[in-house]
Amino acid sequence: MSDLPTNASPGSEHPPTQFSDLGLSPPTLEALRHARYAEPTPIQSGMIPLALAGTDVMGQARTGTGKTAAFVIPILEHLDNRRRGAGPFALTLVPTRELAVQVRDEAAKLAHGRRVRCVALYGGKPIRGQIDKLRVGAEIVVGTPGRVLDHIARGTLVLGDLGCVVLDEADRMLDIGFRPDIEKILRRCPGERQTLLLTATLPPPVMRLASRYMHDPQMLDFSPGDVSVETIEQFYFTVDADRKFELLELLLQREKPHQAIIFCRTKRGTDRLQRRLTRRFKHVDCIHGDMQQSGRDRAMAQFREGKIQILVATDIVGRGIDVTAISHIINYDVPEFCDDYVHRVGRTGRMGREGVAFTFITPEEGNQLTRIEMRINRLLKRAEIEGFQTFTQKIAAPETSAEPDPEKPATAPLLGRRGRPPRRIRRAL
Repeated sequence: MSDLPTNASPGSEHPPTQFSDLGLSPPTLEALRHARYAEPTPIQSGMIPLALAGTDVMGQARTGTGKTAAFVIPILEHLDNRRRGAGPFALTLVPTRELAVQVRDEAAKLAHGRRVRCVALYGGKPIRGQIDKLRVGAEIVVGTPGRVLDHIARGTLVLGDLGCVVLDEADRMLDIGFRPDIEKILRRCPGERQTLLLTATLPPPVMRLASRYMHDPQMLDFSPGDVSVETIEQFYFTVDADRKFELLELLLQREKPHQAIIFCRTKRGTDRLQRRLTRRFKHVDCIHGDMQQSGRDRAMAQFREGKIQILVATDIVGRGIDVTAISHIINYDVPEFCDDYVHRVGRTGRMGREGVAFTFITPEEGNQLTRIEMRINRLLKRAEIEGFQTFTQKIAAPETSAEPDPEKPATAPLLGRRGRPPRRIRRAL
């Protein structure tokens, strides 16, 4: 295992501009035409040739850049040279159930014309059905670490024939505590294998994982210099906490989003906001970790089909939402971590499309706004809705000892919460 990845150029001076330039087989090119993939994205042009050569690759790229196809296509190409009837060839570990379904569906789409079986393993669904699918046989397995370990322990998933392991959204998996499970799984995989690691950020835990379990990996960096791409306009509102819902109503009425995701910090807050929005808007649903898997699957399917216009969600499922038609992101609650802001905003402006993001900031959250701006190296623009007072107005009680001045008209001072004057958000220095 290598200590550090070797930096590789994301593309040559003249990177491939067509899938036919990547040395892909006729069945793969036909599947790409069937899927209406016109030309490779930068990460596909850079990663596919290295992965086809059997090299371990670390790819840094935000979601929405085509990274799933960048590792699925080489896996499918390697399967052409493999004997039938062997155990699973590729195992992809992902942080969420939604992402497992997304990767499985992408693999099925790109396997058009081939006899390839892909099984998704994740909690919230009866394990018996997954066991039956594994018993029939699967060339590609996609799953969350906990459920994959469960199948390994039961003996229903055998890793002896693995030729490729993919760690998708590795930073997120480590963020939510999957490191011990991932390491247990990797230790059970054959030593002679290819490992592909995809991540949006490169914190030290990801680098340590790569140095321990990858063979001389090549590093490809496709993250933009500005963490948030230029096609995404980013604004913030200053607002009292008790006026946020009214502001949200007016914002949705003004913007009329094609599709929007509204992010909340808690599961309970997500449920509450979804119920309130349903009384005023059509085609609203929510998704969070405490929901039954059938409900999460239904909400995601309807959102992808465009039947749901507004989806209220928590961060835990935010990275599993890959819908190119999302026009608006609204951070109803400020994310706890700056990287979560990056991933939330990355739900829109996907594949080069334009998008807009709004973040609600209460007077107590000025420092969090500053940290976000430092993280993305960009100032958010202040937004306002004409005629809407973002701070609570209260009438101050008159001083009992003071005599009113008959020459001066009585006015009610505009006060904020707890009777204080309203204040603009001040960024930390």
